[in-house]
Amino acid sequence: ASSVSVGGVDIKITVFYWFALVAVATWVLMRTRVGNWIFAVGGDANAARAVGVPVKATKIGLFMAVGFCAWILGMHNLFAFDTVQSGEGVGNEFLYIIAAVIGGCLLTGGYGSAIGGAIGAFIFGMANKGIVYAQWNPDWFKFFLGLMLLLATIVNLIVKRRAELK
Repeated sequence: ASSVSVGGVDIKITVFYWFALVAVATWVLMRTRVGNWIFAVGGDANAARAVGVPVKATKIGLFMAVGFCAWILGMHNLFAFDTVQSGEGVGNEFLYIIAAVIGGCLLTGGYGSAIGGAIGAFIFGMANKGIVYAQWNPDWFKFFLGLMLLLATIVNLIVKRRAELK
């Protein structure tokens, strides 16, 4: 609920937690055995299981990490607004998937980054708020959402095909 003044601009402390979580997730994905397991399970769970990756434990650990991040978000909403609704993010799963795809995660799994996901969420949020601040009709947000998903999917397919050729 607090904010820090940086160069005359008040920045919510949540932004710093966001950066810290992205840094930890990036380190885990790129520098640890667990990160390798996550990519393997996302790419092909059967192949990962065949080479000794604990697929069920990896998936359970990922669900626990998502639950932890949701708890942090809930606590920040509670401290900022003095109230929290239990169904705050229900029904927004598709929006979160779009943000991840915009950030470079493949829909087929096995490729992506925490930094890319954070950039995708940032772009998604800027489009969401930018339409309101530009005083456009908010109904256009769904159009931009679909356009962003289409463009991200096309770019993902191109990148995947080029990666398979090398």
